[in-house]
Formats: sequence, structure tokens, C-alpha cells
Amino acid sequence: MVSNAPIYSQVNEERARAELADWARFSSPRDTSEFCASWLAILCAQIDRVSGALLVLGPDQDGGYSAAAVWPDATRNMKYLSEAAEKALKERRGIVERVFKERRKAAQRVMHERRGIVQPLGPGHQSAYVGYPIEVSGVLHGAVILDIAQSPDHELQRALRLLHWASAWLVDQFRRQALEMLETRLSRISLATDLVATAMQERRLGHAALAVVNEIAARLKCDRVSLGFEEEGSIEVQAISHTATFDKKTNLVRLIGDAMDEALDLDVAIVYPPNDGDELGAIAHAALAVKDSAICSVPLVEHGHTIGVLTLERNGSEPFTDDDVLLCKTIGLLLGPVLALKRENERSVWRRLHDEIGGGTRMLFGPRYPGVKLIALIVVATILFFSLATGEYRVAAKTVIEGAVQRAAVAPFDGYVAESRVRAGDTVKQGQVLCRLDDRDLKLEQKRWLAERDQSDRKYRQALATQDRASMAITAAQTEQAQAQLSLVEEKLARATLVAPFDGIVVSGDLSQLLGTPVDVGKVLFEIAPLNAYRVILNVDERDIAQIQVGQKGELALSGIPYDRMHFVVKQITPISSTQEGRNYFRVEAQIEGASNRLRPGMEGVGKIFAGDRKLIWIYTHSLVDWLLLGTWKWMP
Repeated sequence: MVSNAPIYSQVNEERARAELADWARFSSPRDTSEFCASWLAILCAQIDRVSGALLVLGPDQDGGYSAAAVWPDATRNMKYLSEAAEKALKERRGIVERVFKERRKAAQRVMHERRGIVQPLGPGHQSAYVGYPIEVSGVLHGAVILDIAQSPDHELQRALRLLHWASAWLVDQFRRQALEMLETRLSRISLATDLVATAMQERRLGHAALAVVNEIAARLKCDRVSLGFEEEGSIEVQAISHTATFDKKTNLVRLIGDAMDEALDLDVAIVYPPNDGDELGAIAHAALAVKDSAICSVPLVEHGHTIGVLTLERNGSEPFTDDDVLLCKTIGLLLGPVLALKRENERSVWRRLHDEIGGGTRMLFGPRYPGVKLIALIVVATILFFSLATGEYRVAAKTVIEGAVQRAAVAPFDGYVAESRVRAGDTVKQGQVLCRLDDRDLKLEQKRWLAERDQSDRKYRQALATQDRASMAITAAQTEQAQAQLSLVEEKLARATLVAPFDGIVVSGDLSQLLGTPVDVGKVLFEIAPLNAYRVILNVDERDIAQIQVGQKGELALSGIPYDRMHFVVKQITPISSTQEGRNYFRVEAQIEGASNRLRPGMEGVGKIFAGDRKLIWIYTHSLVDWLLLGTWKWMP
């Protein structure tokens, strides 16, 4: 191994620089292989005693490197230099490796035998492999290896130095290619984004499609551009460039549609005339093509599915290149989702319904979507169960507890409240004082009528003494009138104290805050209900009243004692409804069986009346079905 330190004179360096200046004429060849071969030939001409040279470039898709140029003969097998090339690529620096004649001769003999050539090899001398990697911006692109016959160290170092200088032309070539590729990609992206912007500017699908095909025809220099969408397995032509309207039954539109169907069926881009190695049969495209014309059809893709086809036609003198086809594919990928969204938004109601049903059917009966299938199976099983199973139907209603007998203590006359001893919720005994009214005015009136009665009685006795019959009759009538008024006043005095008519509970009434306030005759002061006799009042909705009959049983749960369920029997159905909260309710009376000791009049809750067995699906859906039937009947003509 020889050191990489430069061992050459200033004169040789200047001479080499002058010689390398002649390589500039090869900096822009159209073919990369031609450039590499020319570059390697000039390089080997500048270095003495070069018996062979190899230029490898890469990496390819598999990460390998292949021979791009061989000197002096392109058909010569130079694989014996591969180890040195691998070393230069691995170490990523220039190498100089001495090879003695035994190793070189063995390698050459193997190569000649592989090529079927048998020739004597002369007496070998010590040779060297000089290699240098090709790097562009830190990216390894390949390496060049020279097989140099026996040479002093300074000549090998000069060769390595020339390799270093010469690699600049390859680096420049690769950079130029990368720049051209970047510019090409940028132009493609610019065109594609402009087309997407054109499609987005139009609100209607037809206008967007026409604007897009016109733009493509102008930018790609096409004679005609057509766009169609897939409809039930076939393509329907939607827009033709520079044509506002067209008859879909014409022969031209039919041929365009057939060419699009061909691209749809094959699901690939089709180019006519076909490129070398293209084995696709473009029969419909050949039928569409006129003399000296070129056609390219690419699918419009949305979520991996072909939704349409874009067909471009131009003069045959400018056929579609691979770059053109790649650009058209990119346009198809970008325009597909945009046009598909516009198309989906313009679907009719029936089309939307058809698509939704079709999508649901595919999810249920097609592949994949096991979760949807499981949910559907559970729903079907649930519906079947509720359709076949029966249960007890119960009509729910708001419920209020009332006493079986309820008495009211009313004001016997106009007066004032003097005393109140009970209020709502108190338990009372029969004859217990509830309240007293102020009786002072009654007592004064009682004295007045007593005085008038006594006065009339004296007048009657005087008339009797004088035998004045007329006076006797008058005074007797006045005495009776005074007695009647006195009896009335005494009756009011007797009723001024209100007492409980029986043992029970005060349901309503509280006069403790109304002492001294006036009360009118007949005003209800207290309501009393017994503690051992109750009735249940159920407010049944008019929609359920037809299910209720006398004698049906039920259960009652009150808000105050929700865990103590009580049974009752329907005794009476009142045929008159009352309006509550905007709905009609019927009053249904029932009798409790085995009332709880905690039961009190006025308690509220929910009662459920057993109305017989029904199908479970009817129990849970009859209200909705009845509402739908009534609504349908209401709006029917």
C-alpha cells in the first residue's frame, strides 16, 4: 500500500491541469453512458501504463453498483477490479493498492477462461490498482478504478491526483442532472397544482372539467383532451377541450369512450403508438388515432379506485415520452379526488340514496368490515327476539293518594279567626277543636235579641191584662220573631268552634298565620281525611285509556316510599277528560290492597296498570307507530 501524500513536481501538475481543460467539451453529452466512456478514455490517455479501467455507478434499487464504462474495450471483463472498487466505495477515499504478479495473473486467467479465451500470459510484473470514489454533496455515486502497470510511487500519486481532478467533471455532470431533474419535477408540480386550482375555481363539475381539459390542451400542446367518468362499469365522456357542447351519440365521442373504456379495463396508462417493450394491446386507441397522431390515456384515481379517464391527443410528430406519461399520471392522481368530490356533491337524492344503500349492502355482505356484520347480526337477533317474545303490558300514569272519605270544615258565618289549634298534617281525634271564630259580636247580638224578647213579653202581658186582642197578637208575633233571631244567634255561637268530625288527618288548612283575618261564610278552612281508608287517583293519558278496564290490577310506587310497592284494583273510569300540560288525561279511581302504615293522603307517585300480554316489539313501538299513523292521516288529502 502506498501513501496518499502527493509526490510530483510543479511542472507535472501544471501540465495535467492543462490537459484536463480539454475535457470541457464532454460536459454536456446527451447520453450519460457516452459521457462516461469519453471521460474514462480521456482520463486513461493522460495517465501512463494504464492497462485497464473500470467506472461503476449507482446505487440502483437494490443498493448495488454496476459498470458504467470500461476501458480500453467495452466488451472486456473487468470484474477483477471489483474488489478494489468495493474498497474505494467502502472507505470513501482514494486508494493505491499494489498487486503482485501471481495474484494478477490468476485473476486475468480466470477472466480469460470465463470468456472462453485461452492465451499465454507473459511474465508478469508488479502492478497497482488506483481508485477514487465519486461523491456529490456527501452522496456516494460510484468509483473509478485504474489498473496501472509497474510504476514508481510518484507516478501512482500523480495518477491518484488526476483521478481527484477528473472526478470533478463527473460530479458536475451528476449535479447538472439532479438540477435538471429537480427543475422537471418543479415544472410538473407547478402544472399539476395549476390544474388543481383551475378545477377548484369552478363550482359546477361540468365547468370544472371543461376548464381542466382546456388548460391541459394549452399547457401540453395537445390537439384534443377529453375527460370522462365511470358510470356502471363504463366511461361516459364528460368534457372535450374547446367544445362547450357535444352530442354523445356521434362517432367521435363513441371512439373516445371506447378508448377510455380500454384504459379503465386495463387500469393502467396507455400510450399509442406503444413504446418499445409495451405489450398492451391498444385496439380502441388505434381505432381513435388518425394518421400521424399520438394518444395517451391515464386513469383518474381517487382512494385507489379509478373513477374516470383522461385522454390526450396530439400530432404524431411529438409522441408522448416517458416524462409526459409520468406527468399525466401525476395529473390523474391529483385531479381524481378533486373532481370526485365535485361529482359527489352534485349527486341527486335518488343517487345518494342508491349509493348509501349500495355501500351498506357491500359492508354487510361483502368482504371485510367484521364489526359491521357483527352489529347487524346482533340487531337482527334483537328484532327477532322482540318480535317473537311476549311480555306483560303495563300502562303508566301519574298517581295521587286521596282519602276514601274527605270532610271539609267551612266557616259557618262571616267573621274573624280567633284561634287555630291544628294545621295540615296534624292527626286529630273525633270532636277535637280545630279552630274558633270570634263570637263577641254574636254575644252582643244575643243580648239584644234577649232584651227584645223580654220587652215583647211584657207588652204581651199588659195587652192580656187589658184584654186588647189586637195588641196581644202583635206582641206575640214580635216575641216569636225575637225568639227565632235569638235561636239563630245561639246556633251560630254553637258553631263558632269547629271540631273534627272523625279520627283522621288534616289534609289542608293552616290558620295559624291568619289570626284576626276575616273569613266569608262557606270558606273551606280545613280538609280532613281518615287514616284507614284511601283511594288511588290515576291520570291516564288519552292514548292509553282504551287499554284500561274496571277490575284490572296494578302496582303503585310513591315518591316518598319508592321501594314499598303497593297493589291496587281499578274501580271506576271517569268518562270525562281534563287538560294538563297540554295533554288530555282521564281520571281513573282504584282501591289499594294492603295499604302501608306510612301512607298519607296527598302523596304522589307512578302507578302501572296491568293491561294483558303483548309482543315486546309492540310494547316498545306502539306509541311511535300510533303517532306516525295519526300524522299520516292528518296530512293525507
